[in-house]
Amino acid sequence: MSLLEIREARKSFGALCVTDNVTLEVREREIHALIGPNGAGKSCLIGQITGELPLDAGEIRFDGDRVDRLPVHARAQLGLKRAYQVPQFFSSFSAGGNVALAQIARERTGWTVWRKAGTERTLPFLRQVGLEAVGERPSASLGHGEKRQLELAMAFAGEPKLLLLDEPLAGLGPGDSERMVELLRSMKGRYAMLLVEHDMGAVFTLADRISVLLAGRIIASGTAVEIRANPEVRAAYLGDGTDA
Repeated sequence: MSLLEIREARKSFGALCVTDNVTLEVREREIHALIGPNGAGKSCLIGQITGELPLDAGEIRFDGDRVDRLPVHARAQLGLKRAYQVPQFFSSFSAGGNVALAQIARERTGWTVWRKAGTERTLPFLRQVGLEAVGERPSASLGHGEKRQLELAMAFAGEPKLLLLDEPLAGLGPGDSERMVELLRSMKGRYAMLLVEHDMGAVFTLADRISVLLAGRIIASGTAVEIRANPEVRAAYLGDGTDA
């Protein structure tokens, strides 16, 4: 069953068409990777899903309801959660404090209500991403990989139905990349994910299905085996001689 349905979405900036009649589906509990070269329109499409960029035409349905006319916060309340290329959090708060803020936003409660429960409410989410030992540390002091883990903990605390992950491996060293891939793999089947990523090893490891975006158009969708074998995809993005 489809959780996210995009139908003939179109977005232009002047003469530049960044989303050209895109149709895409993300099924419940699947990891769906969105790949393509820089400038293909991947981040713009993510922004249209979250509501940061309005559609010029087409529609977006989430969990059966049309959402393309809803503001960002209303879509987030429905369970659409985004992690950015550059992790977004309050650097003056501790790691646990940022997770608490995500819970407050979801539950629409005040800080005082959260404080009564102490750190017990945030610990499960920090443990989920491997940050239970640094919950009291200022988030600004975390390493780059830890900051990406923290943003995921915040997304999990918001009880997502769909995670929109915009290049979660960007800027990570080999060790941090392996940990991030393993973390996302451990979440497989618990959350639906739309994964934008350039690391093809990670994409082919994680994705149930893959869609390829080129110049604002979806040129192919399918399993990893189908995408590897697609001559148009190999010529346009993977390369004819790739070992991916």
